[in-house]
Amino acid sequence: MENKVLVETSARHIHLTEEAIEILFGKGATLTHKKDLSQPGQFACEERVTIVGPKNQIANVIILGPARSACQVEVSLSDTRTLGIKNVPVRESGDVAGTPGCKLIGTAGELELTEGVIVAKRHIHMTPADAEAFGVADKEIVQVKINSERTTVYDDVIVRVSPKYALAMHIDTDESNAACAFGECYGEVIKK
Repeated sequence: MENKVLVETSARHIHLTEEAIEILFGKGATLTHKKDLSQPGQFACEERVTIVGPKNQIANVIILGPARSACQVEVSLSDTRTLGIKNVPVRESGDVAGTPGCKLIGTAGELELTEGVIVAKRHIHMTPADAEAFGVADKEIVQVKINSERTTVYDDVIVRVSPKYALAMHIDTDESNAACAFGECYGEVIKK
């Protein structure tokens, strides 16, 4: 599929540090691999937590592994309203400095995060070979047209290039619902 990329919905999820895993699930706890994700080395875990905000909470939120160097809570803008967490920025994964925090509740403990809540910026993972084939570079901003019952063109899509990636675009549940991007869905990459 020339200039086409698989579009995947990245639902709310959490990345944890080793220390956070032990606080939430007990001393010596590790993440239990449940299912591989499309990105190499990334996996969904059996463990779940509850996110607590000033207004409400969301239970049974999936954790993605492996452990990271900083905790990160990725939610949709709709989730931020449900939780009552204000001023949550749209950011690239890993860019959590100065973001709001929340409380996480696990099976063995609670953790108050002072920062780490973001709405993930829509992005495309590409290998260097993919980027060359698409004629784009790392950090380039492109558009992606999703043909569906509600055809949508997403602007401000950042290209992320690494030999560790597999080709896929990630959007959150709000964006997926808006575009009817359900099941196996592809988008056309448009250079700006």
